[in-house]
Amino acid sequence: MKQISFLENMASVEDKLKERIKELTCLYEVTSIIVNCDYNEIEVGLQAIVSCLKKAWQYGNDTQAVLATESYYIETKKEHKDYIFITSTITVFNKNKGELKVGYPASKYMLGDFLEEEKQLLDNVALEVGNLLERKEIKENEILIKRQVEQADRLRILGEITAGIAHELNTPLANILGFAELLKDRNKHDKQAAKDVDKIINSAIYSREVVKKLMFFACEMPQQKKVVKIIPTIKEAIELLNPILKTKNITYKFATTNEDIALKIDGIQLTQVLFNLVMNAVYFSPEGGTIVLEVADRQQEVEISISDEGPGIKDKIGDKIFEPFFTTKPIGDGSGLGLSVVHGIVKSHKGTITHSCNTPKGTIFTVTFSKL
Repeated sequence: MKQISFLENMASVEDKLKERIKELTCLYEVTSIIVNCDYNEIEVGLQAIVSCLKKAWQYGNDTQAVLATESYYIETKKEHKDYIFITSTITVFNKNKGELKVGYPASKYMLGDFLEEEKQLLDNVALEVGNLLERKEIKENEILIKRQVEQADRLRILGEITAGIAHELNTPLANILGFAELLKDRNKHDKQAAKDVDKIINSAIYSREVVKKLMFFACEMPQQKKVVKIIPTIKEAIELLNPILKTKNITYKFATTNEDIALKIDGIQLTQVLFNLVMNAVYFSPEGGTIVLEVADRQQEVEISISDEGPGIKDKIGDKIFEPFFTTKPIGDGSGLGLSVVHGIVKSHKGTITHSCNTPKGTIFTVTFSKL
């Protein structure tokens, strides 16, 4: 009897050693995966980690492993309907971002069948996954900051150039308009000449508007900030655009959570922002479409959103739309300055502007101003 007991004890020790080896091997493999993980292919690394977990458990053939975060959901093959799981939280910068869990079929096992060491292993792997996601976030932030710095440098240089161009063009444009008006008066009876002069005048006016946009972009237009109730300003701006909306048979809807919202802002520049965004929405909206303008009064900020039912913004140009002179409109339809002007005005008011997809189609531009 003693001999049998000794042999059973040896077998138990050997089984425990095998389990420890599986667990250590898993932790080593997970560490190796994370060290060699390409941040551009992080999902591949997470899939490999989940596969490692399945092999490390006592009853590997019946094990299912699951990794779930805000951005990823990865699981091994599910052989049974119901499972009992042990779970570890994945934290990124001390915030709960998901969970890592390993389970056995509920019909064959109980929670008591999980080893204490397996729970410790799961905690360690969850910690490693959290560290990996932290490093990914740090890397992405570094890339974003680098892009912002490069963009700021480009915009600064471009701002200096455009300011000079705007000043140089102002005088000759004023002369062109002035003399064109004189020519028109002198050629009242020559219909063809009058038409030609009208074309000159219209082109000069268009060029003058481009110069104004250049000056807005280059921050050459002086700001006059004062506390104003923005809802009347918004309604007045949209009222001026009503003829354009009717031309394309576009329905306009307005909603606000507070009619008395007040901000310290340049009223003329706020109108410029609204004009550009609504005109952009009108241009890309289909005939008979709907444009929705909503103003939300938050605790610390005011949010203005303008949504359309156009084709939307493709992912590959999403980062470029606020760049000066970038446009998807045909030549002659746009200068590529509208959204960059809006961006410059909003930034000068310490605000933000973003764009997102509308449902089921279209784009939503959201402008946020701080109340402080």
